[in-house]
Amino acid sequence: MATKKHKQKFWQMKQAENNSADINIDGEIVSDEWEDSDTSAAGFRDDLKALGDVSTINLHINSPGGSVFEGIAIYNMLKQHKAAVNIYVDGLAASIASVIAMAGDTIFMPKNAMLMIHNPWTMAVGNASDLRKQADELDTITKSSVVTYLNKAGDKLDEETLKQLMDEETWLTADEAIGYGLADEVLESNSAVACLNGDMVQHFKHIPKQLINSDVLAENIVDQQRQQVLTEALQHKNETNLILGGIL
Repeated sequence: MATKKHKQKFWQMKQAENNSADINIDGEIVSDEWEDSDTSAAGFRDDLKALGDVSTINLHINSPGGSVFEGIAIYNMLKQHKAAVNIYVDGLAASIASVIAMAGDTIFMPKNAMLMIHNPWTMAVGNASDLRKQADELDTITKSSVVTYLNKAGDKLDEETLKQLMDEETWLTADEAIGYGLADEVLESNSAVACLNGDMVQHFKHIPKQLINSDVLAENIVDQQRQQVLTEALQHKNETNLILGGIL
């Protein structure tokens, strides 16, 4: 049985001055925290409670997204908290991380940050009935995200336009996000690098060139490709051994 890793988390909460708290989410949203960059709803809940009575929460996000239901739970925790919530999209709030961002009373985005919205997706196996059921469930999950975005956007965004943006996997700049009511204030550019890895690259279809060309992402993609080549090589070796074993 694998042993769960215990590393310092990339996501942190700390009490700040003036009865406020600073929170950082710098990785994927997951149901179980195995990597040091993971954020789960349960872990977020426990640390949020540990902060005690704060009047302001400053949440900094640089995340490619992850588990829909974990993200929805984190969003609801923030919406239900009595503190004023300021969201800072430091580099990227993509997929379910963009839904979490909508919990902000005020959403700040540097000029070089991005917000990505799309329809949820999943991997499924089974017969035709199983797959139809899975598709229906995805449609239901999509409705939840639509309501969340529209609640933040107000009269700046209608449902038809939003669904088109989600269908097309849209990567919004700070100015575009404000235009659609999905952010409130543009800040000066910062040095944060968008949080994407090789796994996420395979899932997204329209990643902006400036993100793909970043050194950090390029290195992750190369590592992913190397692992794939190694896996295929081992598979071919095993197949060859089976064939030769049969001949001998």
